Amino acid sequence: MERGSAFRRIIAPNGTLMNTISDVAGLAALSICESILLSLTDLDIIEQGEAVCILEDAAAAHRGAIAEAKNPEAHEAAAVVIDRIIKGKNSVPRDNG
Repeated sequence: MERGSAFRRIIAPNGTLMNTISDVAGLAALSICESILLSLTDLDIIEQGEAVCILEDAAAAHRGAIAEAKNPEAHEAAAVVIDRIIKGKNSVPRDNG
């Protein structure tokens, strides 16, 4: 495999095409942040309510950026993903069928 070719065409579990390094990096960063928040609450470093507030702030920041953004759909999508995490769902939906 040629260096960097893994970033050219990656099909996400829901069938959408992820074709940029930023798509893949964003997915990795989201997973890392989600794991950090879970660890902080599991270790009683922060309370679950504080983790929820952090996530709500992040979602609100994305929603606040929509009006001025060059790509408002990306900010809305990010807020939706964060809302999924708040509701206790995994950030990356998986096909169970």
